[in-house]
Amino acid sequence: MKIHEYQAKELLRKYGVVTPRGFHTVSVDGAVKAAEELGGKVWVVKAQIHAGGRGKGGGVKLARSLDEVRQHANDILGMQLITHQTGPEGQKVRNLLIEEGADIKKEYYVAALTDRATQKVAMMASSEGGMDIEEVAHSTPEKILKEFVDPLVGLTDAQAENLARGIGVPEASVAKAVDALKRLYACYMETDASLAEINPLILEGNGNIKALDAKFNFDSNALYRHPEIVDFRDFDEEDADEIEASKFDLAYISLDGNIGCLVNGAGLAMATMDTIKLFGAEPANFLDVGGGATTEKVTEAFKIMLKNPKVKGILVNIFGGIMKCDTIATGVVAAAKEVHLSVPLVVRMKGTNEDLGKKILAESGLPIITADTMAEAATKIVAAVK
Repeated sequence: MKIHEYQAKELLRKYGVVTPRGFHTVSVDGAVKAAEELGGKVWVVKAQIHAGGRGKGGGVKLARSLDEVRQHANDILGMQLITHQTGPEGQKVRNLLIEEGADIKKEYYVAALTDRATQKVAMMASSEGGMDIEEVAHSTPEKILKEFVDPLVGLTDAQAENLARGIGVPEASVAKAVDALKRLYACYMETDASLAEINPLILEGNGNIKALDAKFNFDSNALYRHPEIVDFRDFDEEDADEIEASKFDLAYISLDGNIGCLVNGAGLAMATMDTIKLFGAEPANFLDVGGGATTEKVTEAFKIMLKNPKVKGILVNIFGGIMKCDTIATGVVAAAKEVHLSVPLVVRMKGTNEDLGKKILAESGLPIITADTMAEAATKIVAAVK
């Protein structure tokens, strides 16, 4: 789960991380009122969407008068903001953050994220703040410093100092940077985040350290512990089909291809998509029905896949372990009849009750194409679609 920048900063402030003063608004008049309340002579009007690169897309503007605040807010609200993370269709801007200006002397990058390889928390820092960290990692990887934190110990002062000094924080501000890093780590851990990123973390002219931007991702498996974070969820920022799928405990992600995939197990789903690509086509989705698929879940999965007008065929690939093949076969037949399936359907099943599952498909009276191997299944669905 992702949240907006203004929500991320609200979390950071709860943990004592210093941020610019600012107000969230959903209207042009609200933006002007926010600027008036903030006072000063410089304000920043920032689009709030769940994607990076907003500034490059025209979603972050500096204003030096209230008239400019009004103009920028009017231009940004409602715009279809396109960044390198939104895709070509962009994302409609429905929320704004109006902030006071900042006296930026230097920009840094800091983040806490889960590192599954070491089973520790990776605290990352770079002197190249304000840039896309992916570009820094590609072009100058030596400028990204890492400290791996044992979650039973926590981020130590020595580790935080290594990062602060390593990215060039002036000695007079090292203590403040260390404090910010330790508070960021605490926020990351206690909210069950999978990513807590500040880009940029700035050094101001007076030596203060401040979070100028913030991004959080949360482990959805832990959200039951954090109803206050669940309240931050913005359904307008999420794919409607993915929201619908989540209601039925289906793991679904829309893609750009034309072959719908219904699979049980994330690993098998990834392998199925790879196989489709290997045989010359593109998957239209990732869809994992999990180990407890019912007829209802399979039917809903078909409905969600077929909402996508690009889908010209469906490949069902099931390994019957916990999930029995006859259960899936019954669900597939019921789903195909309920949605009046009009695109080719290839089903490959292996495992528990495989023969019974195949019998159910064969006696269904539906034009279901069966396959025994993944290669055969991919070959048949690609041929059928073409």
